[in-house]
Amino acid sequence: MPSSDEVQRHSVHTLVFRSLKRTHDMFLCDQGNLPPPHLPSEQFKRAVKAKDQYGPVLHRVAQAKKAAAALAAANNAMAESSVENGIGAAPLAIEGAPGTKPTVPSAASQAMVPLAAPDAGPGGAANAGQQLALRKAPVMPKPRWHAPWKLSRVISGHGGWVRCVAVEPGNEWFCTGSQDRIIKIWDMASGQLKLSLTGHVSAVRGVAVSKRHPYLFSCGEDKQVKCWDLEYNKVIRHYHGHLSACYDLSLHPTLDVLLTCGRDSTARVWDMRTTANIHTLTGHAQTVASVVCQAAEPQVLTGSHDKTIRLWDLAAGRSMCTLTHHKKSVRALALHPTLYMFASAGADNIKQWKCPKGEFVQSVAGHNAIINSVCINSEGVMVSGANNGTLYFWDWRTGHNFQKLQAPPQPGSMDSEAGVYAMAFDQSGSRLITCDADKTIKIYKEDEEANEESHPVIWRPEIMKRRKY
Repeated sequence: MPSSDEVQRHSVHTLVFRSLKRTHDMFLCDQGNLPPPHLPSEQFKRAVKAKDQYGPVLHRVAQAKKAAAALAAANNAMAESSVENGIGAAPLAIEGAPGTKPTVPSAASQAMVPLAAPDAGPGGAANAGQQLALRKAPVMPKPRWHAPWKLSRVISGHGGWVRCVAVEPGNEWFCTGSQDRIIKIWDMASGQLKLSLTGHVSAVRGVAVSKRHPYLFSCGEDKQVKCWDLEYNKVIRHYHGHLSACYDLSLHPTLDVLLTCGRDSTARVWDMRTTANIHTLTGHAQTVASVVCQAAEPQVLTGSHDKTIRLWDLAAGRSMCTLTHHKKSVRALALHPTLYMFASAGADNIKQWKCPKGEFVQSVAGHNAIINSVCINSEGVMVSGANNGTLYFWDWRTGHNFQKLQAPPQPGSMDSEAGVYAMAFDQSGSRLITCDADKTIKIYKEDEEANEESHPVIWRPEIMKRRKY
């Protein structure tokens, strides 16, 4: 074995060069002995590629060749006639041909070279024209004018944070649930207290009034779901099954079905009359904060703190789709009263969706707070309420924020008790009821004296860009 002195030392450059040379020698035989290309296969490959990439305008090449042949024949005929008659004639030129100057085409040449053949593929000339026409930059639509909203009435009476609200279908009264474990029913016109319902042993988090029965439903952090008979003002049914606090509930508009959701990461479907638990909708990984129900598919939608929205098949009791666009917890859902769409809100922004597949429409950003509630009326006004007591009013179609309000905290309460926990429009959409952390209920109305001149739309198209994520 040679000693270390006898071993020849080489530089890194030399070693790399030798490695490259060995690799080259190894693969040289493979590269050098390749068979000649098959010409029909190459031609077929090029034809397929040309049809795939240039199909909409490929017919124009054949048209140009035909036009060139026709012009060449016309030039030859004119040359022969000029030679016979002894008159020189200028040859016709094709616009864009090499070696020719650009000329204004005459009517004859325009008739000779049609823009698109009638049999030019699917769509014909219109399709070809659309392919070649310059696309215009998208223009944001101008938002519709909405009257500004102002505070109309402040109602006091609860002894804790007001957490939920529901309006009666006849629009004569509304009910609220609070941290003080009491459900209160208020007169819509005067704001006077009509009735107090006691029975929950913890905070009331959800209330709903049936459109087809004289029933009021409530749920709370005591895991209880109750059905109140409004003719006797007492509980007639209990729905047992939730393993933890119940946060929201919703009534099916056409079926005798009740849906609830809560901190046990499930949504439950109940038979309203027999109190049977029809389905337990499992799949969320964290608290299910909101549930809404509609007559058309998807009949059930849930939003959770696991940052997802799920669309459920009510008949099968399983998830149809999971929407994962939100980056933070989804705290509120709202159905559009006239369009087949819905909105979701959380700590990041508000997003709009299309039913039935949950197609994403746009993000409505700008309310930089933790949004607890959102609601929409038939006029296209969407309102979001946040933890810091701010109310943002949006135009549904464009996502334009046309008004910002700060709910004033009541005397004796701290500034930190300015949060908005729930809100709802009345049946006419002209009054907005909000539930606040300062133990009050606030009612907002549109300013009847406002018009487009006194309160114009402040619209800046250059900064209004739809969020696509």
